[in-house]
Amino acid sequence: MKNILVTGAAGFIGSAFARYMVETYPHYNIVVLDKLTYAGNRDNLLSIDDEENYRFERADIADRGAVSRVLQQYDIDTIVNFAAESHVDRSILAPDAFVHTDVVGVYILLDEGKKHGIGRFLQVSTDEVYGDIESGLSVEGDRFLPNSPYAAAKAGGELMVRSYQVTHGMDTVITRGSNTFGPYQYPEKLLPLFITEAIDDRPLPVYGDGKQIRDWLYVEDHVTGIDVALHHGVSGEAYNIAGENTQFNIDVVHAMLDALGKPRSLIRHVPDREGHDRRYAMDASKLRALGWKRQWDWPRALQATVDWYLNNEWWWRKIKTGEYLEYFKRQYAERLASSSASE
Repeated sequence: MKNILVTGAAGFIGSAFARYMVETYPHYNIVVLDKLTYAGNRDNLLSIDDEENYRFERADIADRGAVSRVLQQYDIDTIVNFAAESHVDRSILAPDAFVHTDVVGVYILLDEGKKHGIGRFLQVSTDEVYGDIESGLSVEGDRFLPNSPYAAAKAGGELMVRSYQVTHGMDTVITRGSNTFGPYQYPEKLLPLFITEAIDDRPLPVYGDGKQIRDWLYVEDHVTGIDVALHHGVSGEAYNIAGENTQFNIDVVHAMLDALGKPRSLIRHVPDREGHDRRYAMDASKLRALGWKRQWDWPRALQATVDWYLNNEWWWRKIKTGEYLEYFKRQYAERLASSSASE
């Protein structure tokens, strides 16, 4: 590896990975390609803007001409694909964009990568492809049972990756991350949404009874897991990157409010979203066998996240305007109008 294309790296996890790679591997050239949708933000990359081994290109991974040009211009030998529409709620409202990016875009990256002789292609995926599991832990060989348009599109992208590995012999690796949180996460996801709303003492719309179970993974641990899979993963294999920290959503909200010093009376239970999976949980032993180890425990990671949003209002306040407010209104206004207080 020398010249690595990181797609979708103006987003949350992708930008954390780009920052990490630029700083950890100064002998690699990191080229970020991002369409800069609503969730893509150049501010996420400010800390590496002046680094010699970093370049930024604005383009859509589903734009074949742009992808081909970037691969040639920078002599790319490795692709790490984060580019995705990733919010389940939005996939229910408007699934078209998810198919365009998460399936068609992956196909074009693979196809152009094959033509240009890419060495390794790593696809960043999600635990949601496994679907809802009542008990136990999902392992990499389990079948896919996606229950939202987002999860189905991510599963489709994974199957496209597999087809290029089997049919064309491409060197591919897939990672499946659990529910990731941390700095620079767009404030439509649970923790940044609720942290920023709670800072302003606004009501927090908790879906249903809040007893949905998610496996919470700090973004820095997710990034090092991808790094290990990129450098040491076996071609054709998938690797779970799990926080192994399953918690009820309502307990996460309680812990966040306690860390902020805000009252639990801000919680409002609202009608649940359609097809809401009850529980995700994965086994990460396959990745640990390659040498990966989590460095962040839950209390420290949660406090670091809360502190970051408290100290970086410049970043999120300018996001929570315009399109964001329109989305929030569409998603939550009626639900909040019919909500009930938690306690």
